[in-house]
Amino acid sequence: MADASAQADDVEVKLDIHRPHSARMYDFYLGGTTNFPADREAAGQALAVFPFARSAARANRAFMRRSTRILARSGIRQFLDVGTGIPTSPNLHEVAQQVAPDAAVVYADNDPIVLLHAKALLHGTEQGVTSYVQADVRDPAFLLEAAARTLDFSRPIALSMNALLHFVPDEARQIAEGFKAELPSGSALVISHLTQDFAPEETARVIQVYTAAGTPVVARTRAEFAEFFTGWDLLEPGVAATPRWNPESDTDIEPVTDIEASCYGAVAIRP
Repeated sequence: MADASAQADDVEVKLDIHRPHSARMYDFYLGGTTNFPADREAAGQALAVFPFARSAARANRAFMRRSTRILARSGIRQFLDVGTGIPTSPNLHEVAQQVAPDAAVVYADNDPIVLLHAKALLHGTEQGVTSYVQADVRDPAFLLEAAARTLDFSRPIALSMNALLHFVPDEARQIAEGFKAELPSGSALVISHLTQDFAPEETARVIQVYTAAGTPVVARTRAEFAEFFTGWDLLEPGVAATPRWNPESDTDIEPVTDIEASCYGAVAIRP
């Protein structure tokens, strides 16, 4: 395996703390402290029009935990988490390596502040490995090349793009297909995504807040979301609001309604 710490050390960190960033706003919703006044101001504006933001973020994290745990129990030992965001324990590698200590996990994000926390992410098990790549989902070739230093693309990989593709207004489907094409049979695709299907007025307003802050957002319908998984086999229960995706497998899940979550989640396997 590659020396994961070297991958993090080789990247120059340049922060712009005066513009809000979606990852740092998400950190604020989750009660984190890795955010700045610009992020908190934008997050406050979002909460004013979409008061469910904190519940939606927590529901998304719970979906990540459940999907990772189920896939690790099914035998997958490699995970690629794109758009990982600022570390919030338990992180994906902690969940995966609790089930399978030899699991290999690569995190990828385009926010330089995540890189500052990469060393915290890199403490996996002795048997496993955890790595970090600073890369943008819009440059899948670079991201996949970097991930291949750690992951074996001849063996199944679970690709997670949670709460990410709604920040890609125009080419999300093409990007997803590009990633899918590089994953071998038995791989998994895990996605959660904002939708207006449950709270149309509030969701429309929060989209305006993010767009005004410089981060365009698009909500997608159930049918549009399902298109990301075309050609792959959906695991039960198929497309569902994030709190409804296998909730029985999580003993510490907190009650969140579909309206509060306002996100779909699903997991599919490549035949």
